[in-house]
Amino acid sequence: MPEPTSTAAGIATLAATAVSTAAITAFGIPLGLRADLLVAGLFGSLGAIIMLNTVPGSSDTWRELVRTTLRRMLVAMASSVTAGYLTPMFAVPSIVGEPWQLGAAFVVGAFAQRMLVLARDKVAPPGKPGADVGGAP
Repeated sequence: MPEPTSTAAGIATLAATAVSTAAITAFGIPLGLRADLLVAGLFGSLGAIIMLNTVPGSSDTWRELVRTTLRRMLVAMASSVTAGYLTPMFAVPSIVGEPWQLGAAFVVGAFAQRMLVLARDKVAPPGKPGADVGGAP
């Protein structure tokens, strides 16, 4: 039986497959998110929540514990998605290597909460509730 041989095209295909990561799809629609960047952003947001106390609890009742837990989960998911979409924009894979891009996703995930609040305040500055709704000044 002859020895199996490999061609240059086969090696190139294998190398390209090893380098590429799967993009996430939802309902058959590609979202353009890479799973590795989402996981790095998730761990960055968890680090910020745990070590920096970015989502502090308010009291010790069961209701507040459940509310704080749900809020922390939503903040972690939002930070992860933010890291998944913003990291490829800032850390271009051809310029920086893959480990640097994962590190950038971790940092973006850690500070995404503060960046999103700053962006929201730039678009709609916080004011008194109901101040712009009719009535006397």
